[in-house]
Amino acid sequence: MLYNNKSENSHPIHQNDCHDDCQNIAHNHDHDSHHSHENHQAIDCCENQNSCKTQANEYDEPTDDPERQGEHIKLTWTIQGMDCAHCAQKIENGVKTLPNVSQTKIIFSTEKLIVFVPQKNEQIVKLIEDKVTELGYTPIFESSPEQSVQHQHSSILNKKELIPLALLGTLIVVSYILLLVNHQVGQYAFIITAIIGLLPILKEAIVLTRSGTPFAIESLMSISAIGALFIGAAEEATMVIFLFMIGEMLEGVASNKAKKGISSLVQLMPEETIIIIDGKRKTVASHTLKPNDIIEISSGGRLPADVILISEQANIDESALTGESIPVNYLCGDKILAGSLVVDNTVQLKVISETGQNAVDRILQLIEDAEDRKASIERFIDKFSRYYTPSIALFAFLVIFIPPLMMGADWYTWIYRGLTLLLIGCPCALVISTPAVITSALSCAAKQGVLIKGGAALEHIGSIKTIAFDKTGTLTQGKPQITDIIDGDKSTNDLLAIAAAIESGSHHPLAKAIVEYTQQLQIQFKEADNRKAIAGVGIQGQIGQELIYIVSPNKITTVSNAITDQNKQIINQLENAGKTVVAVVTSDKLLGIIALQDVLRNDAISAINELQQLGLKTLMLTGDNQRAAKAIAGQLNMDYLAELLPADKLTEIEKIGQDSAIAMVGDGINDSPAMKAATVGIAMGSGSDVALETADAALTKNSLLSLPKLIRLTRFANKNIKQNITIALGIKLIFLVTSLLGYTGLWLAVLADSGTTAIVTANALRVLRFKK
Repeated sequence: MLYNNKSENSHPIHQNDCHDDCQNIAHNHDHDSHHSHENHQAIDCCENQNSCKTQANEYDEPTDDPERQGEHIKLTWTIQGMDCAHCAQKIENGVKTLPNVSQTKIIFSTEKLIVFVPQKNEQIVKLIEDKVTELGYTPIFESSPEQSVQHQHSSILNKKELIPLALLGTLIVVSYILLLVNHQVGQYAFIITAIIGLLPILKEAIVLTRSGTPFAIESLMSISAIGALFIGAAEEATMVIFLFMIGEMLEGVASNKAKKGISSLVQLMPEETIIIIDGKRKTVASHTLKPNDIIEISSGGRLPADVILISEQANIDESALTGESIPVNYLCGDKILAGSLVVDNTVQLKVISETGQNAVDRILQLIEDAEDRKASIERFIDKFSRYYTPSIALFAFLVIFIPPLMMGADWYTWIYRGLTLLLIGCPCALVISTPAVITSALSCAAKQGVLIKGGAALEHIGSIKTIAFDKTGTLTQGKPQITDIIDGDKSTNDLLAIAAAIESGSHHPLAKAIVEYTQQLQIQFKEADNRKAIAGVGIQGQIGQELIYIVSPNKITTVSNAITDQNKQIINQLENAGKTVVAVVTSDKLLGIIALQDVLRNDAISAINELQQLGLKTLMLTGDNQRAAKAIAGQLNMDYLAELLPADKLTEIEKIGQDSAIAMVGDGINDSPAMKAATVGIAMGSGSDVALETADAALTKNSLLSLPKLIRLTRFANKNIKQNITIALGIKLIFLVTSLLGYTGLWLAVLADSGTTAIVTANALRVLRFKK
């Protein structure tokens, strides 16, 4: 079937120059398209017998940094064990302090460490790898682009990581039992348990301090636990360490799952391809293809490179790259992007892209660049520890020594007050309360059909002002359905039976929609005889003694004289509504008209209305044509931009993001760069693995109605976090003054610290019970 014939609106292609021996190899209808296709270049068709020569320009490639080119060498590693963005920052801080390192760049989503050095030698490579290993990660050097393609992410959850957590949990239970039996023995047991849990954290804190990150969250946890042990709160120290380890493990699980989805981009690329050399077919590795190689792709195969079509015409499913819901018909000489799917029959093509520079590679690069442009959000506790903990520790030190030394005050009194201040400086309430809110919100969101990947995503979702949506598969159901049947010379049932008989066996989405709809109505039909695709026109089949055609309306006159002005008016009305129309005709009769459309999700209108009531602006970004986009946007009462490639979506998101926080909701690989560039990316549960795992949140129930629930929940959670921070810091400020003046003793400071922790934790649990 030929739909959305791009050649009609592309640069001129001299189809008449094709030789007569171009083979009719696809089953298609032709359909007028209103796309703009600057990326399809002007091409003369078919040089010699079955080939096409490029007449115009290639893709514009990004230029390299002139200061970097020729002066610095780029070295790339894949880093295993990098569980969070905080880990990435540790590696970057550690490596950039090394000699002969000009610039470092860490890309968490693809687990890449990129280092620019003046010259490449084994000594520099080993120095960098030793530093990464010292920090607790495994570097794998990538000597070629092909090696990075073969990279596989580690498992989502390493069971060995559960052993320390299970051991510490067991020791806590044992310590508590001993505490009930013998208080003193129980206290010693908690002290030993805290020390066992603290040692690996303290060791990492020391390594990070030596590497240029003195006040990382590990340092904060070490100070907090040691401070709690120092004033005798061993139970609190133990629980803080235990909760910290749980939080780190859960964050690692979510992050590993997110990173794993990025690698599925390369799955669009076949590992092997059939190449034609001197008329002989040979299977080669896809990454060895070079420009001007002639390749052959069978039905259902994906393109391993950007190519030019040599065969007469082909049906191509571009949904993974452009969001176009209906396969596009390409003619001889058209350029087609890598990763696209051949719908019908075998085609021959000419490679035009270099290794590592095809469409899929560029999308992957867009994802990496979008992450690089997106400001990294450091966890609040880590930021706060840079100033709060060392400041309080210094202040406590001064309180202990200055009064006795300079004013002759009593040492015991000021040591006691200094230790009390040190306890005030222990940010246990902050360490526990904020993760408690996040954990509660994540749990509540999961019950409502939403997966939120971390605290940073939760915070950003609650602050967004605009939500941008992909169309196909997000606002719509993602597959065409019959919407209108106009009877002609046949009844509705007879018309469907005839159309299904001719379309039977086709893999084209429109053909499958007609066949499935006919089967749902339990209309009997038998596959037509002598079915044959008519290049650039449609398909024909014989039922009895009658030859019947299924064609696009603008091609009816090539096979029939049955069209009337009234029929044309009906067709125009349907097409103006964004529907795809096919006509079933004989040489002299119009049997009927069938209209299909990718229809809205059942919950789309309700969800968009609720979001607008929450004060959010909604926008649709789609690679589909203007007519289809306008029809969908009109039903939803929202703004839209159509005919966008992935790079165009990225540009629009960045433009809007300069003025306000924006979320991008999508389901396809083509949405991934925009989702990464947005303040927050949200994926539909039925979407591609890349969209699901690249996103900061995913609608696991695949319902748009989960979105307004998500917005309400995250806004409430953000409010709760601010309340907890105010409570924790406010109480500490009060006791800081009273302790300094001597009104608060050590025991009351302990009670205040524990009480604050209890208050903020109880407040966090309100999020768990949040409904609306």
